[in-house]
Amino acid sequence: MLILLPPSEGKTAPRDGAAAVDLDALSFPELTGDRVDLLAALVRLCRTAPEAAATALGLGPTQAADVERNAVLPQAPAAPAREVYSGVLYDALGLRTLRGGTARRADASVLITSGLWGLLRPSDVIPAYRLGGGVSLPGVGPLAAFWRRPLGKSLPAAAGDELIVDLRSSTYAGFWRPPAELAARTVVVRVLHEHDGRRTVVSHHNKATKGRIVRRLLHDGANVATPARLVKVLTRLGWTAESTPPPGPGRPATVDVVVTEVPTS
Repeated sequence: MLILLPPSEGKTAPRDGAAAVDLDALSFPELTGDRVDLLAALVRLCRTAPEAAATALGLGPTQAADVERNAVLPQAPAAPAREVYSGVLYDALGLRTLRGGTARRADASVLITSGLWGLLRPSDVIPAYRLGGGVSLPGVGPLAAFWRRPLGKSLPAAAGDELIVDLRSSTYAGFWRPPAELAARTVVVRVLHEHDGRRTVVSHHNKATKGRIVRRLLHDGANVATPARLVKVLTRLGWTAESTPPPGPGRPATVDVVVTEVPTS
């Protein structure tokens, strides 16, 4: 299966002295030209118009350091994405702690949708940066629109004939939506918090549970080829999982994971 994740807003800066990003070494080399253009536009904006950059990036007065870091991204120290991305989902997933076959499965099956890089694997070496997926960058436009066509070629090729398990947030879901021919083997995973008979989405629970789900699936290593099989595997791993058929032709199915509480540590 192919597991689609969003990036994290929070990032851990690589150690000083580490090598800078090598765009030619990143996965999905067909995206290199787009990455070069987008990185150049971001760096130029942050170097020449820091106030406009802060506005475009949605940053406040206390976040000027993020603009300064963006201005030197090509020279900034870099590290594997599994070490750079942090925050609730990635802390629960713990990519950096995976070993052996589980780590290899993660690098083969986990794809991270990124506003700056398009698609990444956990082993791709990147600097810490600030560019949310909902940004419209001057000279580039909305990032979702910028990446939609390139990812429309890269993602289907990466998926092959595997099941696509989509755990992206709504912002990053807009970067790529499965065409009709892929929708039948795409499943969107939601996490719902059940309390007093009502089910709602709670952001922290949603992110933490998604991270734990991916970690358990990677450790388990089961062959998951259909939404029904995903429900069976999640149930065996201890979750309450329910499948909802596609809402219409050419749309993916949904699997809801229902939780009553989620540990925060």
